[in-house]
Amino acid sequence: MSDNRPLAGMTAIVTGASGGIGSASAELLLRDGATVMILARRPDVLEETRAELLAAVPDGQVELFVGDGMVEDDIKAAFAKAHAIHNRLDVVVATVGGGNGFRPMLMLDAQTFRDQFDRNVVSAFLAIRYGAPLMEPGGSIVCISSTAAKLPFNGLAAYHTAKGGLENLVRAAAEELGSAGIRVNAVRPGLTRSKRVSYLFTDNTIFDKFLDEFPLRRAGAPVDIGQAVRYLAGPESSWVTGQSFAVDGGQELRKNPDLSDLLAENVGKDAIAAVRKGKVP
Repeated sequence: MSDNRPLAGMTAIVTGASGGIGSASAELLLRDGATVMILARRPDVLEETRAELLAAVPDGQVELFVGDGMVEDDIKAAFAKAHAIHNRLDVVVATVGGGNGFRPMLMLDAQTFRDQFDRNVVSAFLAIRYGAPLMEPGGSIVCISSTAAKLPFNGLAAYHTAKGGLENLVRAAAEELGSAGIRVNAVRPGLTRSKRVSYLFTDNTIFDKFLDEFPLRRAGAPVDIGQAVRYLAGPESSWVTGQSFAVDGGQELRKNPDLSDLLAENVGKDAIAAVRKGKVP
């Protein structure tokens, strides 16, 4: 019996798949027929994620790779293993990234800044670098950016810079890989509920500041981002490349909230006063 699902016969790999956006993206790819390999560092979390995916899609095929999405050898091995499942690789979803908390730029050191670049840009570069040679025309690479790429956020200078770099990497890769028939795009989420930023939802005084900047008056859910990933991964977006799509409840129509109180709580009021005068605390 033929499988008429739009991704039937395809193979996808999702890096950082134990996170909310990664697992939501993997589930939607799986539902539409793709075989999905998920990569993360912790084997117990990977097994748990696979169990959840197969509970949602019982006839799906989910393969695991324990590795670090920021380690070159791990990425090379994972992508080769994904390709070997059906001798093809069609979709790469690179979700490794994240910030390191709120700190004024003048309180950062060079290594902290480099770490953000590595986590958000180099991790995506590795996925593109080792994914593209295994893909045929029609392949799709999807990266996860952030509204911080476009909207500056006081206290997130390194993250803001890194996500801006990621979106330029996406454009550069789309230009270079277009002749090979490989598309490269990004999704730019707004504030999305996940374990990583759960603290932003437990304090209504913080969350309400975000809510005031969302015309649609709610935070995102991982599935909201996953649906955009699924669109960019599949044949429906076959003439889309080099784009970064905001999925943010309309936040980019406005601005990021002022979280000066949280910043002062993290580093102290005296430090904030010094930084505002252009001094290093």
